[in-house]
Amino acid sequence: MDIPEILEFVDRAVYAKTDKHLNDLQRRIITGILKGQKYAEVSKTCGYSTQHVKKVSHELLQMLSDIFGEKVKKGNLESVLERNIKVNITFGEKNTRHKNIIGIGTINNCPDSSTATPQTSDSDPNELPYHNENQVNFEIINKLRMFGLSDEQIAEALEIPVDIVNQ
Repeated sequence: MDIPEILEFVDRAVYAKTDKHLNDLQRRIITGILKGQKYAEVSKTCGYSTQHVKKVSHELLQMLSDIFGEKVKKGNLESVLERNIKVNITFGEKNTRHKNIIGIGTINNCPDSSTATPQTSDSDPNELPYHNENQVNFEIINKLRMFGLSDEQIAEALEIPVDIVNQ
């Protein structure tokens, strides 16, 4: 997954939680972090002081921590996004309006796409979110709500009764 796709994923997650999209500076900060840039380098490319970039970055990483439910820092942003992007949800053919895929792939941070090696997920995207046959993984249901899906859409996507999602 390349940086524009990652930014789109993060923007959707932020919007689902805050009803606001990422601004240009936040997008540049995420891009800079993923490229291993220092805040001084990011500030040069966007015309803000290093102090301002640090302040906005701190606020952004705190917001992402709240959204993804784990501490997000400059040093672990890539791995947090990787874990959250790997939530593979495909919607059934009955629901063509929502026939899309949310966050599939891996982060490809290689500067040259010819050196990138494709990575595949070990998990089956059609696997139901059960720890065992009788236990629903409510963490996945909450993540899907974070993306703005209704309980009915979640139930249809996971092929489980809506009353289980409502619990």
